[in-house]
Amino acid sequence: MDVVQIILFATLAIELKRKAPNAHTFLEVIKARYGIVTHLVFVTFALMTNVLVTAMLLTGGSAVVTSLTGMSTPAACFLLPIGVVLYTLFGGIKATFLTDYVHTVMIIVIIFIFALTAYSTSNVAGSPGKMFDLLAEAASAHPVDGNAGGSYLTMHSQQGAIFFVINLAGNFGTVYLDSSYASKAISASPVHALPGYVLGGLAWFAIPWLCATTMGLSALALESNPVFPTFPHRMANSDVTAGLVLPNAAVALLGRGGAAATLLLIFMAVTSAMSAELIAVSSIATYDIFKGYFRPGATGSQLITVSHTTVIAWAVVIAGLSTGLYYIDISMGYLYLLMGVIISSAVLPASLTLLWNRQSWAAATFSPPLGLVCSLIAWLVTAKKQSESLTVASTGANNAMLAGNVVALLSPLIFVPILSLIGWRKPYDWTSMAMIRKGDDTDVARHASVDLELVPGEGRLSISDERAEKEHLLRTSKIARWLCLFLAVSLLVLWPMPMYGSRYVFSKGFFTGWVSVGILWLFCSAGIVVLYPLWESGATSARVMQMIVAEMAGKSRCKPVVDGIPEGEDEEVEKECVVGKQ
Repeated sequence: MDVVQIILFATLAIELKRKAPNAHTFLEVIKARYGIVTHLVFVTFALMTNVLVTAMLLTGGSAVVTSLTGMSTPAACFLLPIGVVLYTLFGGIKATFLTDYVHTVMIIVIIFIFALTAYSTSNVAGSPGKMFDLLAEAASAHPVDGNAGGSYLTMHSQQGAIFFVINLAGNFGTVYLDSSYASKAISASPVHALPGYVLGGLAWFAIPWLCATTMGLSALALESNPVFPTFPHRMANSDVTAGLVLPNAAVALLGRGGAAATLLLIFMAVTSAMSAELIAVSSIATYDIFKGYFRPGATGSQLITVSHTTVIAWAVVIAGLSTGLYYIDISMGYLYLLMGVIISSAVLPASLTLLWNRQSWAAATFSPPLGLVCSLIAWLVTAKKQSESLTVASTGANNAMLAGNVVALLSPLIFVPILSLIGWRKPYDWTSMAMIRKGDDTDVARHASVDLELVPGEGRLSISDERAEKEHLLRTSKIARWLCLFLAVSLLVLWPMPMYGSRYVFSKGFFTGWVSVGILWLFCSAGIVVLYPLWESGATSARVMQMIVAEMAGKSRCKPVVDGIPEGEDEEVEKECVVGKQ
C-alpha cells in the first residue's frame, strides 16, 4: 500500500514549495539544478512510471469488467478511458480534484456496504466470529506453507513478508516518480501541503486494509460455498493476479448487487486515477518537452493545444498497450510487482535533488540507469536460477521480483555517494530552482474569463507576505520530517514486526477487534475525505456547482474579459466568475 510513501512524500512536497515555488512539474526542478541530460533521464523514468501505472489500471479494470459482464477485454481497454479523457480534456487538474472527491465518496460508501454485509448482515458470513470459523476451516483444508500454523489469520507469513518488501520498494517509485503527486503538491496552498498529504495517507490506509480484511478473507472463507462463482473449484492463480478476488467475493456476498457495486467501484477507481495520470503526462509533454525544448516562448493557447493533444494521444496509446499486454498474458498483478524493478532506482536521486545539496550531476544522471541495469540483471538471473527458462510465470515469481525490487531501490545508496565524491563540486545553493518562472498564462486566462490577480497563487505577494510564507514553509518542513519519521516507523516497524516475529495466530476475540478497528478507521477516513472538504470549502463548491449548471444551461453570468475585468459586471460577479473557473 502507498500509505507510508504518501506520508513521507509530504516532506518532499514542502521542500518543493520552498525551493521551487513557481515550478509547474517536478521535472522542471531537475532541469533547473542539473541541466538537459539529467532532465531527459528523469523524463524517461517519469514516463515509464506513468506507462506502468496507467497500464496496470486498464489491465486490472478491464479484467474485472470482462469477468462480471462478459465484455471483450480489448473493448473494455478502449472504452474505460473515454469518459476520463473528456472531463480531463476540458477540466484539467481542477476536474481531477472535483471528480476525485465524488469518486472517493462513492468508493468509501461501497466499501462500507461490503464490510457491513460481510460482518453484519450476510447469510453466509454475517459476523466476525462466523468469518473466523470459516477461515479456520479453510486453513484446515488448505494450509498455507510459510504461515504460522498454516493459518490465514496471522502476520507471520513468508510470502506475505516478501510481498511486503516488493510492495514497499515498488510504491516508492509510483509515488515519488509519478508527476501527478508533485502536480497536486504544486497546486496546493503552502499552508495545506503538509496536513493534506499526512491526512490523505492516513485516510487511504483504511481502504486497502479493510478491503483485504473484508473481500480477501471473504473469498477464502466462501470458496467452498455454492454461492462462490468458481464453486466447486478454487480460484486459479491467474484469476488472483488478474485482480478477480474482490469481484468474486462481492458476488458471493451480495449476488448481482455485488457485481453492480464492483463495476461501479472499479469504474470510479480507474477513472479517477487515470485522470491524474493523464494530467501528469500532459504536464510533462507541455512544459518539460514542448516548452522546454521546442518552443520556449510558447503562448498559453499553444500550451493548451499541446496539452489536449497529449491527453488524447496518450489515452489511445495506453489502451493499445493494455490490449497487447492482455494478449501476451501480462496481468495487473505482474505489472504491480514489476513496477519497482523498472523505476525505483530513480527514487533516491530524485529525493536528494531537493534534500541534499551535495549530490553531484554525475550521481543524479547515472545512478537511475545504472540501478535499472542492476535490477534487471538481479530479476532475470534470479528467475533463471529458479526455473529452467524465462517465462511469464518464472519472471513473475515472488523471489525474482523481490531481488529486482530491492536492488533497484537500494543500489543508488552505493552509486550516489561514489559518483558525488568523484564529481564533487561546491554545495548547491538552490538559486537556479528559485529562478524558475511561471509561464505566460494570459491567453489561458482570457479564454476562461479569469483575472489572474484574483486566482489564488497567481497574484504577486508583498515582500512581508513572501517572507512570512517562507518562514511558515521552513517551520512546516521541520515538523514534516519528524512527523513523517514517526509515522513511518510506527507503520513499518512497531506494528507489523512484533506480530511477525512472535508468530502470533489471531484468536477469535483479537480478530473481532481487528475488524472493528478497520471499520472505525474507515469512518475516520470518511470524515477526512468526505466531510472535512465540505466544511472547509463548502461555499466555494456550491458556487462552482451553480456556475457549472448555469454554464450547461447557457445562462453563465461570466462575460468576456476586457483588460482583465469581465465586461459589464460588478466586482461580486467578477469574483464568482474567477471562483467558477478555478
